[in-house]
Amino acid sequence: MPAAPNRRAVAVVLLVPLMVTLALWAFAWPAARIAPRDLPVGVAGAGPAADQVQKGFEERGGAFEVHRYEDAAAARTAIQERAVYGAVVVTDGGPELLTASAASPVVSQLLTAAVGETAPAGTQVPVTDVVATPAGDPRGSVLGASILPLALAGVAAGAVVTLLGLRGVRAALTLTGASALVGIVATAIAHSWLGALAGGWWTEAGAVGLTVLAIGSAVAGFAALLGTRGIGLGAVLIVLLGNSFSGVTSAPELLPDPVGTIGQWLPPGAGGSLLRSVSFFDGNAAGGPALTLGVWVVLGLTAVVLAGRKQPGGDAGATSPDAVASAPVNTGTGAAAPVG
Repeated sequence: MPAAPNRRAVAVVLLVPLMVTLALWAFAWPAARIAPRDLPVGVAGAGPAADQVQKGFEERGGAFEVHRYEDAAAARTAIQERAVYGAVVVTDGGPELLTASAASPVVSQLLTAAVGETAPAGTQVPVTDVVATPAGDPRGSVLGASILPLALAGVAAGAVVTLLGLRGVRAALTLTGASALVGIVATAIAHSWLGALAGGWWTEAGAVGLTVLAIGSAVAGFAALLGTRGIGLGAVLIVLLGNSFSGVTSAPELLPDPVGTIGQWLPPGAGGSLLRSVSFFDGNAAGGPALTLGVWVVLGLTAVVLAGRKQPGGDAGATSPDAVASAPVNTGTGAAAPVG
């Protein structure tokens, strides 16, 4: 057997287990290590009872980041502004728990269990869901399940634009148009049909479109800088790392350090946070994720446009069929004879 096919066969044998290992590490490791890490929670009230509740959170080895509030109204406002995931309100009748399942059903359940463990035996802590998930998606599963399809759509857009040979401004406009249509279609499904989103329709469509554009721009930008190898790099970064590190199905603060932070720097995590903010929290805390996505868009499209200016006719070194057909051929007599 020739040496080249042998080397390719060995490469495939080694590459497939490597990719499986990377995928399992990216997806399974964060999922197996879910636990609160500096999870923002609130304690509302004054006096020894409130101090005792705060101390109980602080004694959990850095699991919680405690914010104090004067009363229940201030705690509710903090939840609605996404400053905390929930709050314990200390009253004369005992503690009450405020949660926001729309921020994270997993965190809501975790706080309910944690506060219930500290309650006196035989008592049940009242729980109020300040920002609940919509009736069409009570478990909040649609938002989490939507990130991977959006990531795949963005990767596909960037790859197709590259493989079709689109360059410069034309490529940028194509990515923008495709992302806008994805935003409209995805919002029609998630909001209008499934009832899983509850914010402004066009705002949600814009958030989805911006997410897809950031992903597509990143993939096309990598390809503009590295050639077709950039498509593979973009796919690994977005689908394997970006999707698994996004924290959309749980919360960034539940993922191992620094996975949760890294995930929010990548488009899938930033897109999930942005969509959650505009869908359930009136746009509160949307500035950071929107800025992150905007940076990816600017950097990616800048690379695409600059590469198009350097290669106005396509890839460097590429020759069109028409140019080949009309090129003169040296006949060896010193004269050039046209082909055809």
